[in-house]
Amino acid sequence: MSAAISVRDLTKSYAEGAAAVTALNQVSLDVGAGEVVLLAGPSGSGKTTLLSIMGCILQPTSGSVKIAGREVAGLSEKELPAVRLAHIGFVFQAFNLFPTLTAGENVELALDLKAIRGREARARSRSLLEQVGLGDKYGTFPADLSGGQKQRVAIARALAGDPGIVLADEPTAALDSHTGTTIMNMLRELAHQRGRAVVVVTHDPRLLHYGDRIVRIEDGRIATASGPSQPAVLIPGQSSAISEVRI
Repeated sequence: MSAAISVRDLTKSYAEGAAAVTALNQVSLDVGAGEVVLLAGPSGSGKTTLLSIMGCILQPTSGSVKIAGREVAGLSEKELPAVRLAHIGFVFQAFNLFPTLTAGENVELALDLKAIRGREARARSRSLLEQVGLGDKYGTFPADLSGGQKQRVAIARALAGDPGIVLADEPTAALDSHTGTTIMNMLRELAHQRGRAVVVVTHDPRLLHYGDRIVRIEDGRIATASGPSQPAVLIPGQSSAISEVRI
């Protein structure tokens, strides 16, 4: 299994001297294409910081970060957006949809960043919404969508650039348990059926069985490890056949 993301000896500190706070301390982790890795741990443990560094939103204080084999630690703020655009799709807890744009237009906005516009963008947007079971919601505004539907629009938008990596920060926290289960099924399908590397931050123990591996983080360190290159706990094989569920 190829490593879509590889981090080595990753440290992230805020401030300096006596006021310094270490959010991550010597973290090493590989995430392969086609697997779901869950980042679990208490609030303030460093999960979101690690996800943000993997997503090229934050830069580490020290250590190595490779995305699709390319070293990105140390790249300038002007260079990082191109890496995100080429390789990474984000799914957020709060959906982050533009309220004045329809579901289809929200997806098309991401396509516009890839210089895909006009008729082609509309066709791709409709296709992506159909893939997440929302083909009939193309012209619907976010205010008229349920929480689960908004999150599925967010997933369609994350996939608009055909990224090899999908990063999700607490994607089910604002949803009821049934809807959260559907979203986790979709994210798992993205990995198992479509070969994406999927990393999900969660604090909900009910979701842990959706991961192929669980990385438990406490106080900025990986608390559970199975080896230097894959510091995580293996979860017994999950079926990759995911039945479609409508919300």
